[in-house]
Amino acid sequence: MKLFEMIHDAFEPFMDGEKRPLNVMEVSNLWFFLLGTEISMRSEEIGINTALDPELRRILKEVRESVHIPIRDELIEFLKKEGVPLPKTTTEKPLGDFKDIPEGAKLNDEELANLMSYNLAMGVTTASKGLTESIRADVGFIFSKIIMKKTMAGLTVKQYLDQNEWLRVPPYYHA
Repeated sequence: MKLFEMIHDAFEPFMDGEKRPLNVMEVSNLWFFLLGTEISMRSEEIGINTALDPELRRILKEVRESVHIPIRDELIEFLKKEGVPLPKTTTEKPLGDFKDIPEGAKLNDEELANLMSYNLAMGVTTASKGLTESIRADVGFIFSKIIMKKTMAGLTVKQYLDQNEWLRVPPYYHA
Protein backbone atom coordinates (compact mmCIF):
# COMPACT_ATOMS: atom_id res chain seq x y z
CA MET A 1 0.00 0.00 0.00
CA LYS A 2 1.42 3.38 -1.00
CA LEU A 3 0.47 5.03 2.29
CA PHE A 4 2.69 2.67 4.29
CA GLU A 5 5.51 3.18 1.78
CA MET A 6 5.20 6.94 2.25
CA ILE A 7 5.41 6.59 6.04
CA HIS A 8 8.42 4.28 5.71
CA ASP A 9 10.15 6.72 3.35
CA ALA A 10 9.62 9.55 5.84
CA PHE A 11 11.22 7.59 8.69
CA GLU A 12 13.94 5.73 6.77
CA PRO A 13 16.65 8.45 6.84
CA PHE A 14 16.46 8.48 10.63
CA MET A 15 16.55 4.71 11.13
CA ASP A 16 20.14 4.05 10.09
CA GLY A 17 23.11 4.15 12.40
CA GLU A 18 23.55 3.30 16.03
CA LYS A 19 20.37 3.19 18.05
CA ARG A 20 20.24 4.60 21.53
CA PRO A 21 18.57 2.46 24.19
CA LEU A 22 14.81 2.72 24.48
CA ASN A 23 13.81 5.34 27.01
CA VAL A 24 11.32 4.58 29.78
CA MET A 25 8.43 6.31 27.98
CA GLU A 26 9.04 4.33 24.79
CA VAL A 27 9.16 1.07 26.75
CA SER A 28 6.03 1.98 28.70
CA ASN A 29 4.08 3.02 25.59
CA LEU A 30 5.07 -0.11 23.63
CA TRP A 31 4.47 -2.44 26.59
CA PHE A 32 1.02 -1.02 27.40
CA PHE A 33 0.07 -0.93 23.73
CA LEU A 34 0.88 -4.63 23.44
CA LEU A 35 -1.23 -5.35 26.52
CA GLY A 36 -4.14 -3.29 25.12
CA THR A 37 -3.86 -5.10 21.80
CA GLU A 38 -4.12 -8.47 23.53
CA ILE A 39 -7.18 -7.31 25.48
CA SER A 40 -8.81 -5.99 22.29
CA MET A 41 -8.20 -9.34 20.64
CA ARG A 42 -9.97 -11.15 23.49
CA SER A 43 -13.08 -8.99 22.98
CA GLU A 44 -12.90 -9.63 19.22
CA GLU A 45 -12.70 -13.38 19.80
CA ILE A 46 -15.77 -13.24 22.04
CA GLY A 47 -17.51 -11.13 19.39
CA ILE A 48 -16.68 -13.61 16.63
CA ASN A 49 -18.19 -16.35 18.79
CA THR A 50 -21.38 -14.52 19.70
CA ALA A 51 -22.21 -12.04 16.89
CA LEU A 52 -25.34 -12.93 14.98
CA ASP A 53 -24.70 -10.83 11.87
CA PRO A 54 -22.31 -12.60 9.43
CA GLU A 55 -21.01 -9.20 8.23
CA LEU A 56 -20.08 -8.20 11.78
CA ARG A 57 -18.31 -11.54 12.30
CA ARG A 58 -16.41 -10.96 9.05
CA ILE A 59 -15.33 -7.46 10.18
CA LEU A 60 -14.30 -8.74 13.62
CA LYS A 61 -12.20 -11.50 12.00
CA GLU A 62 -10.68 -9.05 9.53
CA VAL A 63 -9.70 -6.55 12.24
CA ARG A 64 -8.25 -9.33 14.38
CA GLU A 65 -6.31 -10.97 11.55
CA SER A 66 -5.18 -7.98 9.49
CA VAL A 67 -4.77 -5.35 12.22
CA HIS A 68 -4.30 -6.75 15.71
CA ILE A 69 -2.39 -9.98 15.08
CA PRO A 70 0.26 -8.21 12.93
CA ILE A 71 0.53 -5.38 15.49
CA ARG A 72 0.87 -7.86 18.34
CA ASP A 73 3.49 -9.91 16.50
CA GLU A 74 5.56 -6.84 15.57
CA LEU A 75 5.46 -5.49 19.13
CA ILE A 76 6.43 -8.86 20.63
CA GLU A 77 9.34 -9.24 18.21
CA PHE A 78 10.53 -5.67 18.82
CA LEU A 79 10.28 -5.83 22.62
CA LYS A 80 12.03 -9.22 22.75
CA LYS A 81 14.82 -7.89 20.53
CA GLU A 82 15.23 -4.95 22.91
CA GLY A 83 15.24 -7.22 25.98
CA VAL A 84 11.97 -5.89 27.41
CA PRO A 85 9.90 -8.42 29.38
CA LEU A 86 6.48 -8.99 27.83
CA PRO A 87 3.23 -8.32 29.70
CA LYS A 88 1.31 -11.25 31.09
CA THR A 89 -1.79 -11.85 28.98
CA THR A 90 -4.78 -14.12 29.00
CA THR A 91 -5.04 -17.03 26.60
CA GLU A 92 -6.90 -16.73 23.32
CA LYS A 93 -10.57 -17.62 23.39
CA PRO A 94 -11.48 -20.74 21.41
CA LEU A 95 -13.39 -19.82 18.29
CA GLY A 96 -16.67 -21.64 17.83
CA ASP A 97 -20.41 -21.27 17.62
CA PHE A 98 -21.69 -19.91 20.92
CA LYS A 99 -24.74 -18.09 19.60
CA ASP A 100 -27.09 -19.93 21.99
CA ILE A 101 -25.95 -17.75 24.90
CA PRO A 102 -29.11 -15.92 26.02
CA GLU A 103 -29.56 -12.20 25.43
CA GLY A 104 -28.52 -10.26 28.50
CA ALA A 105 -25.62 -12.64 29.15
CA LYS A 106 -23.65 -11.38 26.15
CA LEU A 107 -23.17 -8.19 24.16
CA ASN A 108 -25.54 -7.81 21.23
CA ASP A 109 -24.29 -6.95 17.72
CA GLU A 110 -24.79 -3.21 18.21
CA GLU A 111 -22.79 -3.28 21.45
CA LEU A 112 -20.05 -5.44 19.89
CA ALA A 113 -19.68 -3.12 16.90
CA ASN A 114 -19.57 0.00 19.08
CA LEU A 115 -17.02 -1.63 21.42
CA MET A 116 -14.82 -2.46 18.43
CA SER A 117 -15.16 1.13 17.19
CA TYR A 118 -14.23 2.48 20.61
CA ASN A 119 -11.24 0.13 20.92
CA LEU A 120 -9.95 1.18 17.50
CA ALA A 121 -10.39 4.89 18.31
CA MET A 122 -8.59 4.50 21.65
CA GLY A 123 -5.85 2.58 19.87
CA VAL A 124 -5.32 5.51 17.49
CA THR A 125 -5.23 7.94 20.42
CA THR A 126 -2.80 5.78 22.40
CA ALA A 127 -0.57 5.17 19.36
CA SER A 128 -0.52 8.93 18.70
CA LYS A 129 0.75 9.43 22.24
CA GLY A 130 3.39 6.77 21.62
CA LEU A 131 4.41 8.45 18.36
CA THR A 132 4.76 11.93 19.86
CA GLU A 133 6.69 10.64 22.87
CA SER A 134 9.10 8.49 20.88
CA ILE A 135 12.69 9.56 20.41
CA ARG A 136 13.86 6.63 18.32
CA ALA A 137 12.69 6.66 14.71
CA ASP A 138 11.98 2.92 14.69
CA VAL A 139 9.55 3.35 17.60
CA GLY A 140 7.88 6.29 15.86
CA PHE A 141 7.60 4.22 12.69
CA ILE A 142 5.90 1.36 14.56
CA PHE A 143 3.33 3.72 16.07
CA SER A 144 2.77 5.46 12.71
CA LYS A 145 1.93 2.13 11.08
CA ILE A 146 -0.42 1.29 13.94
CA ILE A 147 -2.23 4.62 13.54
CA MET A 148 -2.79 4.00 9.84
CA LYS A 149 -3.95 0.39 10.28
CA LYS A 150 -6.38 1.26 13.05
CA THR A 151 -7.68 4.35 11.24
CA MET A 152 -8.41 2.35 8.09
CA ALA A 153 -10.13 -0.40 10.10
CA GLY A 154 -12.07 2.24 12.00
CA LEU A 155 -13.45 3.64 8.75
CA THR A 156 -14.81 0.20 7.85
CA VAL A 157 -16.41 -0.17 11.28
CA LYS A 158 -17.84 3.35 11.13
CA GLN A 159 -19.46 2.58 7.77
CA TYR A 160 -20.92 -0.64 9.21
CA LEU A 161 -22.28 1.24 12.23
CA ASP A 162 -23.79 3.92 10.00
CA GLN A 163 -25.44 1.34 7.70
CA ASN A 164 -27.08 -0.29 10.71
CA GLU A 165 -28.03 3.07 12.28
CA TRP A 166 -25.86 2.25 15.31
CA LEU A 167 -23.36 5.10 14.94
CA ARG A 168 -23.31 7.14 18.13
CA VAL A 169 -23.41 10.83 17.17
CA PRO A 170 -23.22 13.52 19.86
CA PRO A 171 -25.96 16.15 19.78
CA TYR A 172 -25.44 18.90 17.25
CA TYR A 173 -24.39 22.24 18.66
CA HIS A 174 -26.14 25.40 17.53
CA ALA A 175 -24.90 28.66 19.01
